[in-house]
Amino acid sequence: MALSDPRWPRIFSTRFVCTIATLGPLGSRLPAPGTWGSLAGVLYFCLFFRQARWEVSFAWTVLLGYGAVAFCGDAARRMGKTDPGEINLDEFIVMPLVFLGWRAGGLADWPAWAVLVTGFGLFRLFDIAKPLGIARLQRWPGGWGIVIDDVAAALAACGTLHLVGWLWTWR
Repeated sequence: MALSDPRWPRIFSTRFVCTIATLGPLGSRLPAPGTWGSLAGVLYFCLFFRQARWEVSFAWTVLLGYGAVAFCGDAARRMGKTDPGEINLDEFIVMPLVFLGWRAGGLADWPAWAVLVTGFGLFRLFDIAKPLGIARLQRWPGGWGIVIDDVAAALAACGTLHLVGWLWTWR
């Protein structure tokens, strides 16, 4: 069975689907839409998940990630592109994954702003460079490929962030 995008966003207008997928003007009007989507994702994390247990952040990201697959895939199809740069809902939705367990281990003593800035920077690095096989994940069909590479980049950033925190305390 082939992996295909959820079909339910097709009931919405093209304008609505593309507005959701691009986070409105953050993707459609500003330069570097992935960076703006990621910054909005940091704010989203701070507002909704900063005090939450990692399981809550993870569960909500999986649930909303399915919606991101649907909207991003349908928006890309309607735009006639494979992975349009202006689509940034994927970066926004996965940002809580970067900070899973951020109050534990070596990161517990870091100021919150340092964790947020470092996590954001690591995510952008992994999202842009796409090392460790992350680039291959973009080849998945439709919205799955648009979102899954960002999930992998977020998890790689999370692991690296914890490694840096551990090395920082170990020094």
